[in-house]
Amino acid sequence: THLNDSSKAELIELITENFMRKSLRTLGICVKTELPELKDVDIRSIKSLNEHFKDYDNILNVEKNATLLSVVGMLDPPRPEVKDAIEICHKAGIRVFMITGDERETAKSIGVSIGIIDADQAEESTFYTIDFFKKSEQEQLNILKERPKLIFSRSEPEHKQKLIKLLQKLNYVVAMTGDGTNDAPALSKSNIGIAMGISGTEVTKEASHMILADDNFATIVKAVEEGRSIYMNMKAFIRYLISSNIGEVVSIFISTMFGLPEAFTSIQLLWVNLVTDGPPATALSFNPSEEGIMNKPPRGNDDPLLTPFVITRYFIIGAYVGCATIGIFAYWYLFFQHEDGHTLIEWSQLTQWTRCETWTDFTVSSYGGIDLSQDACHYFTVGKKKPVTLALTVLVVIEMLNALNAISDESSLLTMSPFQNPFLIAAIFSSIAVHCIILYIPFFNEVFGIMPLDLKEWVLVMYFSVPVVFLDELIKLFVRNFYTNNNPYAIEHKKVKQN
Repeated sequence: THLNDSSKAELIELITENFMRKSLRTLGICVKTELPELKDVDIRSIKSLNEHFKDYDNILNVEKNATLLSVVGMLDPPRPEVKDAIEICHKAGIRVFMITGDERETAKSIGVSIGIIDADQAEESTFYTIDFFKKSEQEQLNILKERPKLIFSRSEPEHKQKLIKLLQKLNYVVAMTGDGTNDAPALSKSNIGIAMGISGTEVTKEASHMILADDNFATIVKAVEEGRSIYMNMKAFIRYLISSNIGEVVSIFISTMFGLPEAFTSIQLLWVNLVTDGPPATALSFNPSEEGIMNKPPRGNDDPLLTPFVITRYFIIGAYVGCATIGIFAYWYLFFQHEDGHTLIEWSQLTQWTRCETWTDFTVSSYGGIDLSQDACHYFTVGKKKPVTLALTVLVVIEMLNALNAISDESSLLTMSPFQNPFLIAAIFSSIAVHCIILYIPFFNEVFGIMPLDLKEWVLVMYFSVPVVFLDELIKLFVRNFYTNNNPYAIEHKKVKQN
């Protein structure tokens, strides 16, 4: 029986209803007993057949007048982890488009089942690719910008290249996956071409930027999460070192501006930067992924690492570090009453200590084994060992607390515990231990020009150091509730999620 237009339509409707809408790919099985179209072709020669079928019209001719035996539906089920991976992508502001050669109904059914498109918006989210490109370029751009979930069916290789070009016009970073040789041009044009390591051809692998070893989409999502984590750890490392170094600069600036005795010697600063800071800074690279990192908006491809706000944040923490170190240095001279019997002086005397030789009746008590009876002015040079030790210890302790703050750029220490990074905890304890070595071993006391601290002095150190944690928590609170929500990329992310 010959198929007429009516019976063809009925057959297509049956195939659509029973196969395509159930995510089944269809294969028509036909038979043809006579092949006059191949009478001049050596059918035993593959070379001859390949040459003959290079002409597309010859393919159409040989397929005419065949007898349809049956239609087979084939299920190529997605991996079970794909649906969750796509949901994570949507939350992370990563738009997942499906570009397939499948029939529209098949592609739509698969897309709904794995969450690429929503069931209630499936019709307007699924296009025949050729129909999409019949629209004006502006209409195409508007669809790509305003609809976050799209499927393109019956796609040809050149369509993928056109889509990539359009998305790049919208300033999107475009990643594309592919396995066939026909995918190679599109992979090379995308920002990130990802070839399949198992099923991909060698041509595709050569054209790609990276190769997915296990052919698993969920691995790409994990790689994105890992990449975000690495970026955040890099920011933590930079933030820790810059804010700490700014603190050292601020302390020197304040002491110079007010005419105070120098709170640090060059060897002390060298020790802090090379030995004490090193282990925590290195350990920050082992920070785990921040909770909710895949719920945050993506960075723009031109988003700078150091924004004005980030620099301001560094200076706020750095300013506190400088003020705390100089603050405890001055506090010891002005207010700190201790059993060692050191003499308290006036602010004017501390800021004008270089004129000490001209003062009359200026006397101070000896303390801690330092004899100041012969020359009271040595109180500001040789006699400053204790305040220098306090300032140095505050600098070290603040930097250790600053390392704890850096475990997350936004999350509070109450929600993201530093103990999630045991390497950081070990590094902090090792740095404190090394500092205690130079504090309590007499040989190092002489080398670094410092003195041991007792319990009361350690309590004073903590009074000046711990507030840096609360200050950073306030900054994080601001970042979470105001800065991140007003970031232009975050606003765009919200629009995408709402759509």
